[in-house]
Amino acid sequence: MSLTTPKIAFIGAGSVVFTQGLLADLLAFPELRGAHIALHDIDPERLDTARGAAQFIADERTGRDGDGPRPRITAHAERRAALSDADFVINIVQVGMRESTRTDFEIPARYGLRQTIGDTLGIGGIFRALRTFPLLKSLAEDIAEVCPDAWLLNYTNPMTMNIQYLAQATGMTRVVGLCHSVYWTVRDLSDLLGVPHEEVTYRAAGVNHQAWLLRLEHQGADLYPRLDALIAEDPQLRRRVRVDMYRRLGYYPTETSEHSSEYVPWYLHHDSEIERLRLPVGAYLDIVDENVAAYEQTRDALAKGEPLTVEGTMEYAPQIIHSITTGTPRTVYGNVPNRGLIDNLPASGTVEVPCLVDGGGVQPTRVGALPAQCAALNRTYLSMNDLVVRAALEDDPRSIRQAAMTDPATAATLPVERIWDLCDDMVRAHADLLQPSLRATLGH
Repeated sequence: MSLTTPKIAFIGAGSVVFTQGLLADLLAFPELRGAHIALHDIDPERLDTARGAAQFIADERTGRDGDGPRPRITAHAERRAALSDADFVINIVQVGMRESTRTDFEIPARYGLRQTIGDTLGIGGIFRALRTFPLLKSLAEDIAEVCPDAWLLNYTNPMTMNIQYLAQATGMTRVVGLCHSVYWTVRDLSDLLGVPHEEVTYRAAGVNHQAWLLRLEHQGADLYPRLDALIAEDPQLRRRVRVDMYRRLGYYPTETSEHSSEYVPWYLHHDSEIERLRLPVGAYLDIVDENVAAYEQTRDALAKGEPLTVEGTMEYAPQIIHSITTGTPRTVYGNVPNRGLIDNLPASGTVEVPCLVDGGGVQPTRVGALPAQCAALNRTYLSMNDLVVRAALEDDPRSIRQAAMTDPATAATLPVERIWDLCDDMVRAHADLLQPSLRATLGH
């Protein structure tokens, strides 16, 4: 596949800070500077801000004058217009925005249920998925009609549930979920160990936000013994959840301690563990406020004609687009249906594995079997995912409650009657964003 001027549609472009970083990465590739960037958002102000920011980045990266290629930037209130004849679709929609996120934290907190990020598993992850699924279904239907050959590159969480839903509800095959956790875990460990990250070779696999570094080497030497020595010497390192998990499981997990603490039953339920491991309960609410402030800063700077400070983010979507467009081979980490990629995880689940990318598209690689202890945690994670997706596919509100019962952190905190009560309260709060069949309250 070779596209001299690909059309790239941004769905949810009003997530302006993330859009800016992706555009900076895209336009760093000379071959992509003539691309058509089609922006869509349902919020007119955010869409206008995204358009202004995109134009600024285009001017900075490609020059306001001169004979070189320049991107075409269009903004669309109507989604199908943005999607029409697109070659790539980047989904960064957050359904419900800040208000729904606050609900995801505030109602569980009344039940004594602690969350740190709440976007992947747990009550927060369940209801973020359920209010995202209707958007994903309609987006997939539009893609099938107006750009059927496009690749859908999804950044919207909860990643694993969203990709499983897309595969099972829509039959999409040209879809991959993207997350920067593997890349930045390796970067951070390289810095910690004092080795150049570009010289580190590694292999990871598992599920999104709970994959495992199966191999970590520098010039052929295993880096895990050096990491062990650092951890033994530094008591502060031992006050991190994922270091604690690594010491006990033998493989380093690929997401932050805040995230990692939510996917297991061992930490958030215990005051002593929150103190020992310095866990910031409710941290994501601060992040949401910071994102809103960053958006407002961008909006105000554009209105005043002030320059924006935009740096590249090393995200995978621009790399995938460049590889498919130019045929340049590279490896990224993607979230895709399992289908035999990891032997000891469910075939229906979404797994995160190395993917080869070139002019032929995104090609996941087979990993084989994970270490038994790592697969055991991943299977619990995927079992909960499966019940959430089943709720939507089968119009079964009981499956929502069963998913919450299966979730490790929720089950460690609440008895089943309280879990069902909590789900009823969450359904009432989010009802307008859920598919109608899932709006029922069930009691005990």
